[in-house]
Amino acid sequence: MQTLINPEPLLFSQFPRSLPVSESVSLCLAQREMTNESSVGRVNHTVVTHFILLGIPNTDGLQTILFITFLAFYLCTLLGNLLILLAILADPRLHTPMYFFLCNLSVLDIGFSSISTPKFLANLWAKNRTISLGGCMSQVFFYHFLGSTECLLYTVMAYDRYVAICHPLRYLLIMNRRVCALLAAGTWITSSFHATILTSLTFTLPYCGSNVVDYFFCDIFPVVKLACADTYIIETVTFTNTGMVPTTCFLLILASYVRIVYSVLKINSAEGRRKAASTCASHLAVVTLFFGPCALVCTQPQLSKVLVTPVQIFGNVVTPMLNPAIYTLRN
Repeated sequence: MQTLINPEPLLFSQFPRSLPVSESVSLCLAQREMTNESSVGRVNHTVVTHFILLGIPNTDGLQTILFITFLAFYLCTLLGNLLILLAILADPRLHTPMYFFLCNLSVLDIGFSSISTPKFLANLWAKNRTISLGGCMSQVFFYHFLGSTECLLYTVMAYDRYVAICHPLRYLLIMNRRVCALLAAGTWITSSFHATILTSLTFTLPYCGSNVVDYFFCDIFPVVKLACADTYIIETVTFTNTGMVPTTCFLLILASYVRIVYSVLKINSAEGRRKAASTCASHLAVVTLFFGPCALVCTQPQLSKVLVTPVQIFGNVVTPMLNPAIYTLRN
């Protein structure tokens, strides 16, 4: 028997014989178009070179007010912390452990407020919301690096206050220059590892879709929303690290102050108790400013989405300005 050769192209043979030729042609063309689109999609999976920051949510039309407000806070932060640094460095009487750690805090406040505020001000002024990939990586790294360092530094300062009140006669022996330098260096080095891990996990993910960050600066969760891969690992690590560090620090600070309160209550004179308590007033105030807003977000989960932006603005802009004011007024 003679073998019949199918004269139709191969693509047509993929469709049922019952379909008219016109419909087969349409399906064939659709298939080719889908193939071309998928090929284009594969080509477009390139590395993102920049991001676009949308700014603070629900603030359309308030750019001028935001610019003036943020600029005023930022200038006050720089001025206050620089004055504290210069005063401590210039006066030998202030070369004590407490003021050494206060110098570190001033450097942190200048750096922390400079992570997002200058770029945000530039975006408001020039109306250019683009940030490079390197700039976005820098914001993520330094936000977690300096934030973690500040958290650890508050813990070290609480230990310093504990030694000053509970062991006053051995204070300068325990908190000597070598110990203070090691404690301060430990906060910076530990935080650098913490921030490096989070930043590396964030930017090893592929970013091949939208590059629009729905926030006023680059942070881990707004950025990883744009990733084209599974973000379970980075989200889990971020929740664990950013939850474990402040929780551990808060518990250590709490333990220090429980011991401090116990020692203060044992002092017989009211004047002695007042002096002992006054040495902790500034530290307690800045610790409350640091942990208070975070605790508010954690204890009010139904309001967390509403509160998270104001809390971060408060921590990035307001707290660095208030810290030097609190210590200056205290002293």
